[in-house]
Amino acid sequence: MLIANCFKGTLRSIRIIAIDWSGAAVGAARRIWLAEASPPDTLLRLESGRARGQMAEHLLARIEQQPHVAIGLDFAFSFPHWFLRELGVSSAHELWALTEARGEDLLRACEPPFWGHKGRSRPPLIEQFRQTEHALRQRGVWPKSVFQIGGAGAVGTGSIRGMPLLHRLHEAGARIWPFDPPGWPLVLEIYPRLFTPAVVKSSAAARSAYLQRHFSQLAPWQIQTEDAFDAAISALVMARHVADFQALPAAANPVEQLEGRIWQPEGLNFAPWQSSQHRRRPLSRRRAR
Repeated sequence: MLIANCFKGTLRSIRIIAIDWSGAAVGAARRIWLAEASPPDTLLRLESGRARGQMAEHLLARIEQQPHVAIGLDFAFSFPHWFLRELGVSSAHELWALTEARGEDLLRACEPPFWGHKGRSRPPLIEQFRQTEHALRQRGVWPKSVFQIGGAGAVGTGSIRGMPLLHRLHEAGARIWPFDPPGWPLVLEIYPRLFTPAVVKSSAAARSAYLQRHFSQLAPWQIQTEDAFDAAISALVMARHVADFQALPAAANPVEQLEGRIWQPEGLNFAPWQSSQHRRRPLSRRRAR
């Protein structure tokens, strides 16, 4: 099934929101950035200051006011399929409800397959990655495992603290791709590093040079942090590829229906990832989210 007729004639009225998320226990409001854009390449706002609960309320109000909105969220929407079965859930929707109830318990316990807390090393013989992450790793892109909830580059904490947001958005009528039938509002899992493969994002000079070269319209905006940079670029990439939303495929197989898929713009060029420079220094989702 394709998202098609329900999107016809609405491209100009679509609004794009990209969230650079954080799972931090303290100071999340400083680290969570929201960027809103309109197609094809206009940034409307770029702001921080909302903690996770406040961001959830803001997005729920936004989709009620503006149903034709596509929201990109920078965290994993699910786990490897075998772990859902181990948890006793049969769908991602059930998983999101479970993390709302038990997510903090999972983080505190850090029992296998989770790892990263002091004294909790990565368990052996555990499949760490989802199908969508394996596909990227085979192309030289290196997403981290959602089971890593501590240590450098961990993304699991932000994901576990993000899944309850998916539950609330879904309960409010949002369509979470590729788990739900097509329609508005639309929610996508994004991976901002896919949009800026050649940038050393820890360098303000490198970020500035990239913006001047590829997104000159952002010159008037104050983009001083990596988080703001990721949110702004993600929103504009989504806005430039808004027509892609008319042809989003349904889950390709039962595994993907459980695990989800990272959204990639149509025609995404992986060549920069395959250069010798990037093979020597693989890039991944950054710090603990």
